[in-house]
Amino acid sequence: MMKIIFIMMFAALSLFGAGIKWEKDIAVAVEKASKEQKPLMVLVTKNGCKWCDILKQGTLKNPKVVAILNRDFVSYEGVVDEGTVPPSLMTQGTPATWFIKDKSPMFEPIMGAVEGEDFLKALDIVKQEYKKSATKK
Repeated sequence: MMKIIFIMMFAALSLFGAGIKWEKDIAVAVEKASKEQKPLMVLVTKNGCKWCDILKQGTLKNPKVVAILNRDFVSYEGVVDEGTVPPSLMTQGTPATWFIKDKSPMFEPIMGAVEGEDFLKALDIVKQEYKKSATKK
């Protein structure tokens, strides 16, 4: 019985400890997304941005969001202050969440700290549109 409890506790801790697999370089992220035929999510943030922190510590820690991003997307975070945001994805405010297919934005960015359920709906829409456009080729 103790063995089962230990296994269950370890599994639960593993889920909570898991995070988004962020690519460190935008060029690598673009190449990986193309190779794996997945949409690229680019999160544009700024150091000290309250809403960026709320998004990263809330929505992007949601186990469902993490699982979907890690399975169905390639993820990259560009930080304005660090010069790691591609110029074409700069926005007036942060956070901005872009979804990219073949080096081009699929939609306008999602601006602000979006709640988990709304973010999940957005991910579903992106996946559907990505699949539609892939079958039209």
